[in-house]
Amino acid sequence: MTTRDLTTQHNDATFEHVIDELEWRGFIHVSTDLAELKERMNEGPITYYCGFDPTAPSLHLGHLVQLILLRRLQLAGHKPLGLVGGSTGLIGDPRPTAERTLNSRETVAEWVEGLRGQIDGYLSFEGDNAARMVNNLDWTAPLSAIDFLREIGKHFRVGSMLKKDAVSARLNSEAGISYTEFSYQILQAIDFLELHRNYGCVLQTGGSDQWGNLTSGVDLIRRTEGASVHALGTPLITNADGTKFGKSEGNAIWIDPELTSPYAFYQFWLNTDDADVIARIKIFTFLTRAEIAELETLVETEPFKRVAQKTLASKVTSLVHGEAATEAVIAASAALFGQGELTALDGQTLRSAILELPNAEIADGAPVAQALVDTGLAKSLGEARRAISQGGVSLNNERVTDESAVVSQSAALAGGVAVLRRGKKTLAGLVFRA
Repeated sequence: MTTRDLTTQHNDATFEHVIDELEWRGFIHVSTDLAELKERMNEGPITYYCGFDPTAPSLHLGHLVQLILLRRLQLAGHKPLGLVGGSTGLIGDPRPTAERTLNSRETVAEWVEGLRGQIDGYLSFEGDNAARMVNNLDWTAPLSAIDFLREIGKHFRVGSMLKKDAVSARLNSEAGISYTEFSYQILQAIDFLELHRNYGCVLQTGGSDQWGNLTSGVDLIRRTEGASVHALGTPLITNADGTKFGKSEGNAIWIDPELTSPYAFYQFWLNTDDADVIARIKIFTFLTRAEIAELETLVETEPFKRVAQKTLASKVTSLVHGEAATEAVIAASAALFGQGELTALDGQTLRSAILELPNAEIADGAPVAQALVDTGLAKSLGEARRAISQGGVSLNNERVTDESAVVSQSAALAGGVAVLRRGKKTLAGLVFRA
């Protein structure tokens, strides 16, 4: 697990209330009653929670929004509960298009531990508002079917459940929806109720696509306890064109470095469009309003320098993977384009970088001209040889001038790879066969 310096994270003192800062940063897409929530917070620290279902071995970009939100509220003095869904993960919330494939109990249990370890690193477990981790399997597993129906089910009206966006989308699809996934919103509501009863929890956060599940808990607590509690839905992270990120869309940016390497993670943020970069800086970094205003000015006046993108990439990669990993990927990016020593890079970072480029597997002694074709840097051997003769090709940042030159494994860099470049900016990777 990455060790984070939580003391470097802070809320902006220029805001009178943490809710004001969250609104300015764009964290609040939908909510129950913000005015009442602010009054509750003014009375003293509240307990709040967010749930994370183990439907994959790692958290991803969307979850990172929640982790940062949990941390921001804790920095404001409030008490976080991090919930890992050992029971809800066995079910899975309804997807818009089709039924989920249920994972085995053993797999879910393994993922629970993995996600718990990831969440731990974003919260402080010390002090008066120390975080606490919980698992909803602890209170769901002992609940019998009869108790579930008598004590919980009677508080839900099917008509209201059918109107939830996730449910109505599936009802109108060819796949329909099973009773299992239809019941998911009740299970999440039970979580809020249990945490309210046991810890005095009065706020649940989550993505805006979970709004129906969030409000189910609010309604259940009102019906059973006669209490007023709150829900806060964050916006979904999309590109300027509305494209979503997530495992359902097949373009998830994972927190686990084995699933998305620190190099690929850094490059994702570095490639942020000018239209998106300030909004992402507001949400994903702890920079102040004044610092963000300076970056916004640079986006408008000197966009070609991409200072905002570089800042965003550095800050978020450091938050997730640590400063050492961030320095390594920045060095790799520079070295690939001839602005640093490739031989100074560690094998893991370099190999990760190579695999993000167009690449090809080669044997020891493969002709450079053929490697240019295999990686797509040239359309034919004739074109490849001309590029070499004209001095436009380099291997590991060394110019190649001999049309019959080969790639020798003895020249392999750390990680068993080599860097092929045509021109100044067109790169490809070569991976030697084991």
